[in-house]
Amino acid sequence: MSMPSAVIIGAGPGIGQAVARRFAREGMPITLIARSGRTLRSVAEAVAPHGVPVVTVEADSTDQDALDAALDKAVGEHGVPDVVVYNAAIIQADAPGELPVRAHMEAWAVNVVGALNAAAHVAPAMAARGDGTFLITGGMPEPKPRYVSLSLGKAGVRTLVTLLDQEYGPSGVHVASVTVAGPVAPGTDFDPDDIAEHYWRLHTQPRHQWERETLHAGRPR
Repeated sequence: MSMPSAVIIGAGPGIGQAVARRFAREGMPITLIARSGRTLRSVAEAVAPHGVPVVTVEADSTDQDALDAALDKAVGEHGVPDVVVYNAAIIQADAPGELPVRAHMEAWAVNVVGALNAAAHVAPAMAARGDGTFLITGGMPEPKPRYVSLSLGKAGVRTLVTLLDQEYGPSGVHVASVTVAGPVAPGTDFDPDDIAEHYWRLHTQPRHQWERETLHAGRPR
């Protein structure tokens, strides 16, 4: 019998690391997926004090074969995960007309299509089991013309969550996004440890209370 486990795609130093630590604190084995070996080593070191097994896999979220292989490795090590968090994004400022088509397609591939591919690869097994959580880091609650590619991407995330909920929700898979409405930095209203609590809360929500989106607009006053 495999233990409940978590997979973090886009396991960087901010939200990714905080979410990995939050789930590790509950005793869950963790698989970290990121493009850079250096990033993976740093995040794995941050998770290590919790004493859970940690697997690291280098993969680009836009490389479907590499992402599938990384998710297969996670399943091979710890079984079908209880929760998958898709946290990869290209966060950049660009006004209308600034980005060439290729740069827009690259941003869309990271911000939306990688999440779709990850869900399509792992959610059917969760659905077959009858439970699981698939969470995507969202943002841009309001579109902004200085952040065109990110505004489009995060609107895509909202629609993707709705589609995945329609597809897998009836089988017991909770699909949701955590919309972060500002720049993430420790010690601010957008502290990654505060934001990570939303992921744990969504994962543990009883089915009759499932939310599809939760907004982190700053610390509660």
